[in-house]
Amino acid sequence: MIKVKTFGEPLEPFKTQRELNELDERVNAFIRENRLSRVISVSDSTTSEDGSTIGLIRVMVYEE
Repeated sequence: MIKVKTFGEPLEPFKTQRELNELDERVNAFIRENRLSRVISVSDSTTSEDGSTIGLIRVMVYEE
């Protein structure tokens, strides 16, 4: 069965690299904990307010 999982992460000025690493770890932990056999797609999109990027949404499509 194909499923979609969304992960969100707020971004703070000058802390983006750490936040991206934390998001990567959350996604990797989800893959390990759920013993996923196949990840079909991973994509990122930013959220913004008043022209400033304030967050990141990562969407993963996977098969159980």
